[in-house]
Amino acid sequence: MPMTRATAKPRLSCTVVVLDAGWPKALPGVDRLVRKAARAAARRGRSLNVALADDRQVRALNKRHANKDKPTNVLSYLSGEKDFLGDIVLARQTVWREAVAQKKTPADHVAHLVVHGVLHLLGHDHEQGEAEAERMEALERRILKRLGIADPYAVR
Repeated sequence: MPMTRATAKPRLSCTVVVLDAGWPKALPGVDRLVRKAARAAARRGRSLNVALADDRQVRALNKRHANKDKPTNVLSYLSGEKDFLGDIVLARQTVWREAVAQKKTPADHVAHLVVHGVLHLLGHDHEQGEAEAERMEALERRILKRLGIADPYAVR
């Protein structure tokens, strides 16, 4: 039986919260980009939030939750609920510095980090050993390829 709109699973619902006004100024349309990347990584009818923050905000979260007194590019917080995956937080200045250093466009780097964060919410964890890191990176590459984004792990 072919899937129709009535029988198809609903798309992932992704709420984007802008905590740092620099995001839409630096990357117009960032909210659409984030939703597109999140939906590419998790197609089923669940929901998640993505907060677009700055380094100061992410540093405070990283210190509070991971005891690391520094900003990081992306943080993921699993909800533990069935239909709500959790929250992802991106740090604008760190994301920009990394994009420049890695010779990537900020848009491609943001999309990659959103995909990476969603995969964490789905249970993938690159810190659980080399085999899991390789599986997660391969999945990221496949998702990003569907979005027309080059392999983020390729040597530049």
